[in-house]
Amino acid sequence: MVIVEVSLLSGFILAPGSRMLLERRTIVKKIEVKADVVYIYLEKLNDESQTFILQLEQVIQMKNLKPASIKVYDYYQPGGLQIPSYSGAGS
Repeated sequence: MVIVEVSLLSGFILAPGSRMLLERRTIVKKIEVKADVVYIYLEKLNDESQTFILQLEQVIQMKNLKPASIKVYDYYQPGGLQIPSYSGAGS
């Protein structure tokens, strides 16, 4: 099992409909949302490219948004591979 850990930008939450869209994907086993982090549990990864789109809602206006991170790691060996950072569109 693989976990994609997405830290949300300050002032944003996961839009309710986004969770349902992710859960429809056959590769997605489970989704957990805790405070400012979304955990996407995947059945497995292979060499095929995967794209995940998370729709976010801004609930608090923030200035000077800092980049957030995405981590991808094996559930059983959480050392992981970290993708440097991302920032919101239009920030």
